[in-house]
Amino acid sequence: MSKQIIHSDHAPAAVGTYSQAVKVGNTVYLSGQIGLEPASGTLVEGFEAQCHQVFRNLRAVCQAAGGDLSDLVKLGVFVVDLAHFATLNQIMGEYFSQPFPARAAVQAAALPKGALVEADGVMVLA
Repeated sequence: MSKQIIHSDHAPAAVGTYSQAVKVGNTVYLSGQIGLEPASGTLVEGFEAQCHQVFRNLRAVCQAAGGDLSDLVKLGVFVVDLAHFATLNQIMGEYFSQPFPARAAVQAAALPKGALVEADGVMVLA
């Protein structure tokens, strides 16, 4: 089975040795996105702004692969402070509707570039 590398100019370029996403068959594995503004590569300020940017970045990569956030079946979310859990859920509700993807939300000691939140996912295309 071959793999196809997915890239979107509407999401930040990879900050390491990885691809934004990899498509194998009809499954797309999305790398973690943090709250980087794609054009400037700067981290937006604050948890809420970073959450919104994370989901915009994920959406851009999903769309580059031929899907959208609604095609995500699994979402992993990493936060540096689980005290933001309720805010995370509220913001996710602006980007996802039922049926929601499966999700794990984990507190991490630190994230790349000092980010407060990161998310990755698995998308299945019809």
